[in-house]
Amino acid sequence: MAATIQIPQVAGYNFEVAPNFADMATRKRLSPSAIKGFFRIAAKWHIKDEDARLLLGGVSSGSFYSLKKNPRLLDQDTLTRISLLVGIFKVLNILYSSRLADAWITLPNTNPMFHGSTPLVYMQRLGLPGMMHVRQLLDARRGGQ
Repeated sequence: MAATIQIPQVAGYNFEVAPNFADMATRKRLSPSAIKGFFRIAAKWHIKDEDARLLLGGVSSGSFYSLKKNPRLLDQDTLTRISLLVGIFKVLNILYSSRLADAWITLPNTNPMFHGSTPLVYMQRLGLPGMMHVRQLLDARRGGQ
């Protein structure tokens, strides 16, 4: 007999439907925590500001440091990128010890997908599709879909 999945009930959140990042109200609600989370993840991964800027889609230095000091409303692309990075961070911490989880993104990887490079370089080179590939790879390793 198959087990049923219990979806948590949290006031104001519907977990059955992914958030619509095209919706202005959704972006307003999620942007502050997404920005805060992104900078915390970047610090945990010990990535340079230049690399962090590339993960956000190649934002300028001025925009990057402005975002760091004064969080603002994110566009759909940036919010999607951060969402994928949060998912990658979460899966890494499920799969590995915190030390390896924090280093994994910057370690050379023998998976043919990376061609001996690091997952960070792979995601920077391919952008959003690269982030999705890394997320799918990690989800598959933990037994997800």
